[in-house]
Amino acid sequence: MTFDCVIYNALILDGSGAAAVRSDLAIKAGKIAALGSLTDAASVNVFDAQGLVLAPGFIDVHTHDDIQVIRTPNMLPKISQGITTVIVGNCGISASPVTLKDHLPDPMNLLGNINDFRFANLTSYKHAVNTARPAVNVAALIGHTALRNNHMDRLDRVATVDEITAMREQLRNALAEGALGLSSGLAYASAFASTTDEVKQLAQELNAAGGIYTTHLRTEFDEIIAALDEAFVIGEHAQAPVIVSHLKCAGAGNWGRSGEVLDKLEQAAARHPVGCDCYPYSASSSTLDLQQVTSDFDIVITWSKPHPEQGGKTLADIAHAWQVDLLTAAKKLQPAGAVYHGMSETDVQHILAHPLTMVGSDGLPVDPLPHPRLWGAFPRVLGHYSRDLKLFGLPEAVRKMTRLSADRFGLDDRGRIEVGAAADLVIFNPDTVKDAATFAQPQQLAEGIEAVWVNGVLTYSGKKITGKRAGKFLERQRDLRIGFY
Repeated sequence: MTFDCVIYNALILDGSGAAAVRSDLAIKAGKIAALGSLTDAASVNVFDAQGLVLAPGFIDVHTHDDIQVIRTPNMLPKISQGITTVIVGNCGISASPVTLKDHLPDPMNLLGNINDFRFANLTSYKHAVNTARPAVNVAALIGHTALRNNHMDRLDRVATVDEITAMREQLRNALAEGALGLSSGLAYASAFASTTDEVKQLAQELNAAGGIYTTHLRTEFDEIIAALDEAFVIGEHAQAPVIVSHLKCAGAGNWGRSGEVLDKLEQAAARHPVGCDCYPYSASSSTLDLQQVTSDFDIVITWSKPHPEQGGKTLADIAHAWQVDLLTAAKKLQPAGAVYHGMSETDVQHILAHPLTMVGSDGLPVDPLPHPRLWGAFPRVLGHYSRDLKLFGLPEAVRKMTRLSADRFGLDDRGRIEVGAAADLVIFNPDTVKDAATFAQPQQLAEGIEAVWVNGVLTYSGKKITGKRAGKFLERQRDLRIGFY
């Protein structure tokens, strides 16, 4: 057999959490075709890993790349981190199925502008992704807020019985078309009015399909334990696995509560499939939320529609210049985006290190001054948290980015290095890998990511895109309750 590519001299971390093994790897027809000593193998292409780490391509379980994979398919912020698969549709907002009326509800504006939402069903979105052929694979959740937008005249109220029925039908169809499950963003004004029962009724559709429920909790502040209880009740009612999105203890009053929060997560996981994702930073980013305006920590404005000149400044400085209080300034800036420096680094480390935690970037690609997580989340885990702080070993860091994520979302041929698996691969230098993106200069390529293959195609090498893209839409492959851990 002549292979398409043989990667020699690699230190392989297979994604399971096991120690590294020195080996060669062969690719054929987009799959891993052989492992072991392949010195004499015939191959069209060869790549010398020079003793660096070869790992499964990273899976970004929490993204808002729904529109970006179509509009900017080279996906440089993600492929340059070693990310080969993105899961879109998080926080209750998805690009499909969406039918807009005369405006784009917040926070759906985090994904793009009104003209970007042209996918009335998941099938049309899948077609657009596969036509664009992005540099990364794409799997999709269906947003609760998107469904509300489609069937309600306004979002600041509870849905009626008929509206819930219509939303359920649309969700059922999307699940049949390959969606992973349902996401919610109950903290946002566009979904906050929904009752637990409304979400429970929608989530019932997940049971028959074997789908997953992911949630941006109703609050990540003082009442976070009650919000976690709500999430678990919804998941248990639907007999669906639950992923708590970007788990954190937000707000200065909550600093130090990570132990309590993780205990609650563990208790739920003992009786039901439960996990979480986390990004490796002590600052969050979203639209400017009036309920989060505070003087307890810095809030940096990243964009403002009426006042774009204020981007990059703190809310406190803007308010001082305008001679108004913080809330008045925030109202004047609306609609706007913000970075909130509202977490304790100690809490971030506790959550990130927990065995139930996956890594997700939660990056906002259309933000003109994005949070550095968009470009740096995964290398930051490998470099800063694993190598420098020794929060966990490198095999565990890779597991949190690959096998754990793939198993939870049913991507059975991803997130692992084994014969027959998809050849989504990354080579990185464990001694130099690190994030270069900062809050002041967030659009910076990571260091130490040497090469990335997606479905067997070398897509990124030497800090440059190769121009060859092989990503595709990944439909739900199985019942996600199976193999969840």
